[in-house]
Amino acid sequence: MTEPVRVVVADDQQLLRAGFRVILESENDIEVVGEAADGLEVLDVVARVRPDVVLMDIRMPILDGLAATERLMATAHPPRVVVLTTFDLNEYVVRALRAGAYGFLLKDTPASRLVSAVRAAAGGDALIEPSITRRLVEQFAAVTAAPPTGTPAVLASLTDRELDVLRLMARGLSNAEIAGELVVADTTVKTHVARVLAKLDLRDRVQAVVLAYESGFVRRGGPE
Repeated sequence: MTEPVRVVVADDQQLLRAGFRVILESENDIEVVGEAADGLEVLDVVARVRPDVVLMDIRMPILDGLAATERLMATAHPPRVVVLTTFDLNEYVVRALRAGAYGFLLKDTPASRLVSAVRAAAGGDALIEPSITRRLVEQFAAVTAAPPTGTPAVLASLTDRELDVLRLMARGLSNAEIAGELVVADTTVKTHVARVLAKLDLRDRVQAVVLAYESGFVRRGGPE
């Protein structure tokens, strides 16, 4: 039997922490091992309990969630961070993802998607709220030059199937969702994602998505 995903919940509202705990601990493969009410407390709790995933609120006292995420990512063994907020401002999203967050969800997201985001992060996958993905698309599309007539040269090393995977990644889909779209196994998608990152010399999925838009490979108004 595999070990459960160990989670720390960080939010300055006790009722929300309790609600997230109830949702997560209703799953057999997830265990809440700590809570924190501010950014500094997050750092202390994480150092003590070594969770796999941190659910991180943005607006917290003393040290906000974005600064706390940046500090966690600078540690030797950082957890995977999923950012939760009532605000979907682009600057929050971009800063959180560049800091190394593995997900960005609004607090009113369905319970099932919250659970999926935790599992995805624990597995090294990124999951971003679809509405937030669309806004990021708008931001990147606005600065993208006219689309090339074929596959951009920077993506020439990718196979047709890897290009399909990159296109779906750029829509904010998780590995499981991409597998459903392409009718293949999750492990097959994970292999394709790893090859895309390796061939393009990218650190993570976020960099791949940015490259997909900045190169013009994916653009606003393009085919879904």
